[in-house]
Amino acid sequence: MSENLLNIAEVCPVSENLGPGKRFVLWVQGCPFSCPGCVSPNWIPFQSAQLFTIEQMAQQILSTQGIEGITISGGEPFMQAARLAKLIQVIKAVNPDLNVIVFTGFEQSQLVWKDAQEFLAQIDVVITGLYVQKHNDGKGLRGSSNQKIIFLTEALTPYEEEFYQSRKNLEFHVQKDGVLMVGIPQKDFKW
Repeated sequence: MSENLLNIAEVCPVSENLGPGKRFVLWVQGCPFSCPGCVSPNWIPFQSAQLFTIEQMAQQILSTQGIEGITISGGEPFMQAARLAKLIQVIKAVNPDLNVIVFTGFEQSQLVWKDAQEFLAQIDVVITGLYVQKHNDGKGLRGSSNQKIIFLTEALTPYEEEFYQSRKNLEFHVQKDGVLMVGIPQKDFKW
């Protein structure tokens, strides 16, 4: 795949569910982990989904009115670390006030390769670690209590309690080809 193409599983231009305020959410396609109970198993295979150039995705995000931040999940974002780092650089060059939250199955200590470090430098909060279904306690902005919420900048520290203690909620967005569920479900959620 071209180093300028993002492989995107899905986007939600405005959500109030995966971080403070109104957020543009994007999910990448492809994940090396297969966590039991994964909320997005269709986004695990490494296959082409929706391909966007970095510039196309940046324009889509920057043209979305009223958002305060961007949340990136997946799939596994760090499998596209170099391209996502470039995307955030392009966006922040135009709107430096947008904050960035990223969910990853990797532990922070594993994110040592160059592209991962460049991506981390663009992120305000990274939520690390594999999802473990039995540790889904229904609280906070993480799938399970074993996952770590790491504040890399001070941009979102006023919301620290929300990251750890807020009740998990789901939003459902009707789209032309189905319904998109946005959020972190409770442990016993069934479609």
